[in-house]
Amino acid sequence: MTASRTAIGTPAGYTAPASPAVGTRASASRRSRRAGAAVLGVAALAAAGVLAGGGAGSRADATVLTNCAANPVSCGYPGATNTGVPSGTTLKSVPSQVSSGPGWSYNATTNAVVVTVNGTVLSGLSISGNLTINASNVTVNDVQVVTGGSFAISLTHTKNVTIENSAISGQNATTGRVNVAIDDVYGDSTGMTIKNNNISLFRTAMQISTGLVQGNYIHDPGYIAGDHTNGIVTNGGTQSMTINDNTVFNSLGQTDAISLDASTGGVAVANKTIENNFLAGGGYSIYGGDGPSTNPTSNIVIKNNRFGQQYFAKGGQFGAVAYYDHTGSGNSWTSNIWDTTGQAIPSP
Repeated sequence: MTASRTAIGTPAGYTAPASPAVGTRASASRRSRRAGAAVLGVAALAAAGVLAGGGAGSRADATVLTNCAANPVSCGYPGATNTGVPSGTTLKSVPSQVSSGPGWSYNATTNAVVVTVNGTVLSGLSISGNLTINASNVTVNDVQVVTGGSFAISLTHTKNVTIENSAISGQNATTGRVNVAIDDVYGDSTGMTIKNNNISLFRTAMQISTGLVQGNYIHDPGYIAGDHTNGIVTNGGTQSMTINDNTVFNSLGQTDAISLDASTGGVAVANKTIENNFLAGGGYSIYGGDGPSTNPTSNIVIKNNRFGQQYFAKGGQFGAVAYYDHTGSGNSWTSNIWDTTGQAIPSP
């Protein structure tokens, strides 16, 4: 399949290990874990050097967890051990163990699993190649997709697709990196829910413009000379989108962890919420939608995010955020903090 936008086989009887590619999913909700971390003994956390007092320039909380980058899970964020396919899950390899199922089949010519029936549920599969979703109300759960191709999971003209608890990656960090791990190819899919996935070895981890993106661990991008490396890219638009409670680490000095910018000038960007995420790296960690060609923005809400400094002192190589218009109607920047100090980051 050729992109219209833009931007190793698995042994038989493969069982998902606990690793950066496939982690252990806890039974408790992620918000419960974060609440638990917040009420840990203050003395113990202070001794470990992970608390900051609530003084001037810090968040309103009496105590704020700090220095979470080495282990995001310890501070309640998504990481290697609470995203992806649960450890111990047995996956059937496609096509060596299974080549079709209700609503889907393997196409040997394109090396792709193709979903064509509305309401299909894919679970317990290990796919080396593209997963193409050409139907609506599809659920992808407990699936591993590994490919060095254009897409790992591609959506074409879909509605209400859910991709959850899955591991999606390239084959390696260089020539085997996947171009886009999850892509709404034509930019017209709606109602997507993408949650609790472990995504790595990509040029762009995710390219969608609407729906819910929650609880994902996006990390360790791949790179080929000339790449623009992205975490979550929306390409603008005015459909509602919530990006909540993700960890997005882009170790490169370009391009972003999250970008709301439209691909062309003059296109309105609106109704996007970026909340409770842990972000680090890129040229700027967030591109706020205004764009270098000046795009009108409204209802861009950026709040309660943590910016890591493990790659760059400014979060991204050049800063935490760019192209954010604080004067846009409904736009707000509140309670965003630095990981190392817990101090608030002023509105740009």
